[in-house]
Amino acid sequence: MARLGTNPSRGQQLEFKPPRVTVAVLVFAPNQAGYFQHRLDVTRLTLESILANTPEPFELLVFDNGSCQEMTDFLKELNQAGKIDTLVLSQQNIGKLNALWRIANLAQGEMIAYTDDDVYHLPGWLPKHLQILDTYPSVGAVTGFYIKQRVVMSSESTLKWVNEYEKDHPEMVQRGNLIQPKWEQEYMDNSGRTLERYQSEVAGVEDILVEYQGVKAWVSAHHFQVLTPKKILLEVLSEMLDSGWSDLMMGRMVEMDDRMDTKGYLRLTTHEQTMRLLGNAIDEEVEALAAKDGIKTKAVINSAASEAPCGLWGNKVIQKIAQRAINWLYRGLHENRRTE
Repeated sequence: MARLGTNPSRGQQLEFKPPRVTVAVLVFAPNQAGYFQHRLDVTRLTLESILANTPEPFELLVFDNGSCQEMTDFLKELNQAGKIDTLVLSQQNIGKLNALWRIANLAQGEMIAYTDDDVYHLPGWLPKHLQILDTYPSVGAVTGFYIKQRVVMSSESTLKWVNEYEKDHPEMVQRGNLIQPKWEQEYMDNSGRTLERYQSEVAGVEDILVEYQGVKAWVSAHHFQVLTPKKILLEVLSEMLDSGWSDLMMGRMVEMDDRMDTKGYLRLTTHEQTMRLLGNAIDEEVEALAAKDGIKTKAVINSAASEAPCGLWGNKVIQKIAQRAINWLYRGLHENRRTE
């Protein structure tokens, strides 16, 4: 075929320099019913909190894992408006682990700040994450909201390091019941845990707060939202996906945490809460929180009225029947969408 002239890009130097951090959001909303009824609003708030409360340079990478048309239309609008730097739209849900692998390979930054699509990013979240990562030795993961249960999950290397550090600096390590009750209640509310289940999970667990070179951090981290060096994430995922693919839609995330821990990387949480779990619907407290950051949203849950189900909906048999019906409808909607 003929070629007319020379490509003007030949010999040109890139002016673009990748930012240090890629903020990556994994999105999944197959429909707007049942569990996912308010997912669009929750995801919108997640993204708007990132945009409003991250003045530092960053790449915003969004991977949509087979969502409904309403969600993908919303994401395309943000992308076209220049708010999403890199948008990937998968026609099918390829599973969380497979999506993470692709995110890690696509990210421009040397650090990946990964988040599920139901996490509110508070002002100052990124500098506080980076401060821990840049101060403590061999950090593999930093998260922004402390979960007490995680102290005894995927934390052996961190606990070993703290124990050694404490021998020479006992005044720099605090142990005991240090967590704020409000954080515990938020976690229960937004993860759907009953008080009984939560108490059984944290029975005998003590909080550990360490200070190193003037920077405080909680011992433990999780995978719902995490800042991690890209090379470490790729290292772990390449071992987990030795055949290049996982057949699971969800799962193996704790295994990912465990593998990072086994390699000796520290797993820590910011001393101040820099993230807020949203759950699958927005309540009045979150609406007020967003308003302080100049973000408009609408609560669909009244905090006082939602403390406990009442009437028929408080009956466990009715709840099970309703959940089965929702699951049946979801499967029907999902299979129908795949054949369209």
